[in-house]
Amino acid sequence: MTYPTISIVIPTLNSAKVLNKCLKSINSQDYPKQATAKSVSGRIEILITDGGSTDKTIKIAKGYKCKIFKNPLKTGESAKAIGIKKAKNRYIVLIDSDNILPNKSWLKKMIKPLEKDSSLIGSEPIKFTYRKSGGFIERYSALIGANDPYAFVTKVYDRFSYLTNTWTGLKIDQIDKDQYIKITLKPNSTLPTIGANGTILRSSFLHRHPEPVEGSPSNYFFDIDLISSILQKTQKPLYFAKVKTGIIHSYCESSISKFIRKQFRRLTDYYTYLPIRQFNWSKTNRIGIIKFSLYTLTIFPPIIDSFRGYFKKPDPAWFFHPLACFISFFAYSLTTIKYHLKLLKPISRTKWQQ
Repeated sequence: MTYPTISIVIPTLNSAKVLNKCLKSINSQDYPKQATAKSVSGRIEILITDGGSTDKTIKIAKGYKCKIFKNPLKTGESAKAIGIKKAKNRYIVLIDSDNILPNKSWLKKMIKPLEKDSSLIGSEPIKFTYRKSGGFIERYSALIGANDPYAFVTKVYDRFSYLTNTWTGLKIDQIDKDQYIKITLKPNSTLPTIGANGTILRSSFLHRHPEPVEGSPSNYFFDIDLISSILQKTQKPLYFAKVKTGIIHSYCESSISKFIRKQFRRLTDYYTYLPIRQFNWSKTNRIGIIKFSLYTLTIFPPIIDSFRGYFKKPDPAWFFHPLACFISFFAYSLTTIKYHLKLLKPISRTKWQQ
C-alpha cells in the first residue's frame, strides 16, 4: 500500500512543557518514515509555527527535525494559517502542542476513511482519550466531551460524552461505517465545534476555499468557522468522518488558574477578532447563551449532571463541572460587558505559556 503524504501543523508559543510528548507520539506512529531517532520524515512533515517562544520550544522542535516557521501575530489562528500555506502534502493535520496521539496506528486510522471515500472533506477523532493518570481537568474534558462546559450545555460539543453516550447533542444525519461514522453537515443548521485537536482536512479542500467568505483575511485561520462559512456560501452539504478513536488533550491538566486564563482568552479573542471572523457564532446561538446562563445560575442542573456522570463513570473529576460552569459564566459575562463598554483590550501573548 502507498501511504498518502501528510503535513502536521502545530502552533506553539512557549510550549516546552507539552511539546516533547506531542512530537514523541507523532514520531512513534506506524507510518512510513526514516528509522533514525527523533526524525519524522518520509511521508510525514511536521510544521511548527512559533509565536516567538523564549523557552526550549524551538530546541525541542529542532530535535525532531521539524520545519519551523515564525508566527509574528502569535495567535493559534495565525499559526494555522501559516502552516496551511506552507504545507506541501495531500492531507493537513491540525494538532495542538498539548495533544498526544494515543496509539501507534492513529494516523492510519484517521486517514483510512478519507482514502476510501472521496466525498469526505476531513476526519476527526470521535472522543478525547480518557486517562486515569491525567489531571482532573483533562479527565473532566474527556468525560463531558468538550473543553468548554458551554459547548456541552448548548449541545454543540463534538467529542463523545460519557454523560449522554453520544459525540454531539445536535441532530445530525450519520451513517455508521464500522470504523468511523459518516456525518452530513447541512447549510442553515447548527453545527458541532469541528476543527481542532486532531482534525484532518484534505489539502485540496483547504486550498479550494482559502477565503470561505469574500474579504475574509488569509493571515488567520479560524478552524470552527471554516465549515459553517463554506456551507453558508455554497448551500451544499459537506461530508465528514468521525473516526472511532481518540486523541489525548492534556487541557489545563489540574490547573484551575490555567483554566480561568484560557476561558478569558477564549472570549477575549472572539471579540477581538470578531470584525474579521468568517462566521458570527453569537448571532446563531442566542438561545444557547440564555440556556447556559440559566443552567449555571440555578445551580442545581450542573450539580445533578455531576452526580449523573459520576454514577455512569465514577471519577471525582465530574464534580469540577459546577465550578467550570461558574468560571466560564463569569469569564464570558465580564468579557462581554467590557466589550460593549469598549474597555476590552487584546490579550498580550508576550509571557504566554502552555
